[in-house]
Amino acid sequence: MLASLTGLGLASAAGLNAYIPLLVVGLLARYTDFIPLSPTWTWLEHPATLVTIGVLLVVELVADKVPAVDSINDVVQTVIRPTSGGITFGAGASTIALSEITGEASGAAVTSNGIAWGAVIAGVVIAFFFHVAKALARPVINTLTLGVGAPVASVLEDLASVVTALLAVLLPLLIIIVFPLLIVFGVWAVRKARRTRAERRARREAETNGRVLGQQFRQGRDSGTRRDPGPGGTWNGPTP
Repeated sequence: MLASLTGLGLASAAGLNAYIPLLVVGLLARYTDFIPLSPTWTWLEHPATLVTIGVLLVVELVADKVPAVDSINDVVQTVIRPTSGGITFGAGASTIALSEITGEASGAAVTSNGIAWGAVIAGVVIAFFFHVAKALARPVINTLTLGVGAPVASVLEDLASVVTALLAVLLPLLIIIVFPLLIVFGVWAVRKARRTRAERRARREAETNGRVLGQQFRQGRDSGTRRDPGPGGTWNGPTP
């Protein structure tokens, strides 16, 4: 059960920032006994892996705080964050039984070369959900705050990822509380983004209709006041 909660929390954190939970797992596995990795996942604590993740994290931290660039970064991260979620769930819950995810009828853990693929797939799905919520919410925040809210939102997301990843390893029982809160935030972000896009679309349609009606009104007014001169060159319509 605790292994499942650890994997759940790490995958959730990966949906907000792909590299923070990977770095947390790698550092804690290398320098502490809080998360002993199975042989399949020991590459996460290798110095070369940790340095690479650290560099990528710095790039992510900068890119995610610049308006417009953050949206491009979210597109790139569509593959990376779910992948990180699968890795961290699989590493954090390396002893998990598949029955804990899919039910008792599925039987014992299903592994291939020491990898519990049920855990990896679960991590991918969880991280993808939070990634989508983050990616949809960011343009809304940028629009409502004229870009000022981008770095603030990014910092809060990074903090949430750090706290969730640490709790998942150190106090996994608290994930029972944290995970539903993250789900509520994700659902709110998706609904808010859809509602904002609908309002902007309706506003653009109203502006377009207003311009068309205005043009038609002007054309009608002009056609009602301008007539051809009558015989002899006299003007039959109202005096201009």
